[in-house]
This record gives sequence, structure tokens and C-alpha cells, in this order.
Amino acid sequence: MERLFGLAGRRALVTGGSSGIGRAVAEALAGAGARVVIASDRAGDLQDCCAAASAAGLAIEGVECRLKGRAEALSLATRAAELAGGALDILVSNAGIEGPVGATGAAAEADYARVFDINLHSAYWLAAACRPGMAAAGGGSVILMASLSALRGNRGIGPYAMAKAGLAALARNLAVEWGPDNIRANAIAPGLIDTAFAAPLLADPEFVARRIQGMTPLRRAGRPEEIAAAALFLAGPGGAFVTGTTLVVDGGTLITDGS
Repeated sequence: MERLFGLAGRRALVTGGSSGIGRAVAEALAGAGARVVIASDRAGDLQDCCAAASAAGLAIEGVECRLKGRAEALSLATRAAELAGGALDILVSNAGIEGPVGATGAAAEADYARVFDINLHSAYWLAAACRPGMAAAGGGSVILMASLSALRGNRGIGPYAMAKAGLAALARNLAVEWGPDNIRANAIAPGLIDTAFAAPLLADPEFVARRIQGMTPLRRAGRPEEIAAAALFLAGPGGAFVTGTTLVVDGGTLITDGS
């Protein structure tokens, strides 16, 4: 198992890493031996995560930041490498927001732009900032957290779905462009995962009946650690020949006919 999933000596950055899926990914990577830096704009969650990691003997450091553009991405990549003790081998771009919900064209322009800045543009600039170190070190793994909404039509969350679809496209382009430097790039498309982000939906009996009982063959929501397992595979030796793909982890929702 160590040969396939061990990350001893690797250095990783996980954005949005203080809670939910991001925290599960950070803990999984650290548990496999990586030195992990998590980034978040939630100071309290960041402190809680790092304290829990320290108590568990996991090497996780935290950076409080708010990703906006190229300058912030470069600053974060530099700081993360300093904390991790060298060039980053693994980037998990997980930071994201849902943004405005409503009909196409109804969102305020600033709210629309913010979804793309946080969900897509920050990942683009952060990957670019990490590339030189990865290339100089002989390779690396970029993992972009997309969504099932990137792969199917959705009602009312157009900006979110479009930005997440952009991450899947970005992964393919990075895979082609950076492959000769042994840098792999992939996306993960989670379905409905039991996190605070999804709590309002999971508390709605009508939604659960329609989405989980009616549209998900495994008849349950996913768990953050199940997304973390996918990230661990893509980050480690077991995924060394996987690049440019979008790994769907959704309990079968995407392929169901609803029967």
C-alpha cells in the first residue's frame, strides 16, 4: 500500500483546507506522509484544523489568506513552500463558493464575477505559481476540485456550474501543456457530499427523496473522506499514469436514469 499511496517526503498545498472536503483531503495527504499546508480565509476553522492535526501527529500548517488574483496566488505559493520546507509537489485547489442562486442573468455582476474569481481564476493563477517549483523538482500533481454540476445541466446555479466546468477544462489543458515536465493535472467531480456546505439540502426531505432516493443508485450522500481518497490516489504513486481526467465520485448520480 505504501508503494501505491505513500507520500513520504512530498509537500502539498490544499486551498479551502480548513473544513469539509478540503480538511479531509489535507488530513489524508498528511496521514500518507506528506507535509501539508492548508489555506483558508476562516481563521477560526484554520486554527481548529491545525490544532487537531498537531494532536494527531499530522504535519499540517495553516495560512490565512483570501485568494483574489495572480498576486495573492503567487504570495500563497511562496509562503506554502516556505512552510512545507521546499517546492510543492502537490496542489489541491479546493477553495470555492456557491455564489448567487437564481435565473440566468439575475445575479449582480459583482456576485457573478466573484464566483469565477474564487472558483476558477484563483486555481488558474495558483497552478501557474506552483508550476516552476514542480518542474524543477521533476514533477508534481495538480488536483482541481470541480463538481458534478460541471458535467450536467443545472437549474439556478449557472455561474457555479460554469466555473466548475472551467476547472475540468483547465485540468485537461494543464495535463497537455505540463505533461512533458512530469506534472499531472486532474479534476475531481464530487456529487452530493455530507458537509456543512450541503447541510441545508440534506435537511430538506423533499430534496433527499428526489436527489438521493430517486437519482443516486447508492441511496446516500457521500462522505468527505471518500473525496479525500480520490485525491490521495491522484496525488500519489498509484495515480502516476493518470492525467487530464475528471474523476467522478457521486454514488452513481451522473449515470442514473432516475428509475
